[in-house]
Amino acid sequence: MTRMSGCLVALLIAFLPTAALPQPAPSDDATHDALRVLKQQMEDALNAQDLDGLLQHLHPDVSFTTMNNDVRVGKDAIRAYYEAMMKGPHKVVDRIQAKFEVDDLTRLYGNTGIARGSSRDHYVLTDGTDVIIDGRWTCTLVREGDRWLIAAFHYSTNVFDNPLLSRLKHLALAAVTVTGLGALVVGAVLGRRSRRRQAASGAQAS
Repeated sequence: MTRMSGCLVALLIAFLPTAALPQPAPSDDATHDALRVLKQQMEDALNAQDLDGLLQHLHPDVSFTTMNNDVRVGKDAIRAYYEAMMKGPHKVVDRIQAKFEVDDLTRLYGNTGIARGSSRDHYVLTDGTDVIIDGRWTCTLVREGDRWLIAAFHYSTNVFDNPLLSRLKHLALAAVTVTGLGALVVGAVLGRRSRRRQAASGAQAS
């Protein structure tokens, strides 16, 4: 390359828009800092019942698997689920306070990240039930431009040992106890009537 052509290339590069030039990828430290901010913003929005604050961090094609094994795809479906569970006339949850913890740093695969962790959720249901549930979650994130968005979120809890299951067991035991007592009372009443009839029949025979 001649000196003149080299100068021309340098001038062209100097006047090119910045966006047209290759941009350095964010460092892993900067990426993890951004993901920590995202986690906190999602937690704050959930606890404040700020639905729009939650949705702004979701990918348009997000997939959400809920604790009750419902699967919702897309922001509109998640909005409908949230409003039915927490705002509609037949809502189930009165309020929730959640605390999310991560197991370790998000595993990065280029523009994709996989995070996992636990949560401690305090639910107050509309029927007065007040429970704390320890859950597990897995989150898939994608980077679009300079933003990380949640593309999938899966939430679960221990189906064999959790406060709601314990409550159902207690209710079932109470129901069995009440049923058993009722049967004893009915049996006693019927037995008393039977003895009276037998006594009356004996008196008439004599």
